[in-house]
Amino acid sequence: MSLNTQECEACRVGAPKVDRNELDQFLQELPEWKLVVKEGIEQLERVYRFKNFRQALAFTNRVGEMAEQEGHHPGLLTEWGKVTVTWWTHSIQGLHKNDFICAAKCDLLLD
Repeated sequence: MSLNTQECEACRVGAPKVDRNELDQFLQELPEWKLVVKEGIEQLERVYRFKNFRQALAFTNRVGEMAEQEGHHPGLLTEWGKVTVTWWTHSIQGLHKNDFICAAKCDLLLD
């Protein structure tokens, strides 16, 4: 089943992080997303490019709505012509399957 058709599950402290096999598999489905490490925490990040600020802001709002529906929230940086979306699960200080599900759903939100 594709990541973008799945729903996020409740996640709390102690939930398992994705293992290396899952990470490799999920990243194959999300080729535009990159694994980054910030302050020692693995995160999933993508920069989306737009023609202007209005389009970038509209996309940011769509991501925000989806995040609210999923109950899982990313880091969002909206700038002129681009939006940087960063997913990680705060409660486990790393990556959970939910992060990949939401990343896949972000890709569906492009115009």
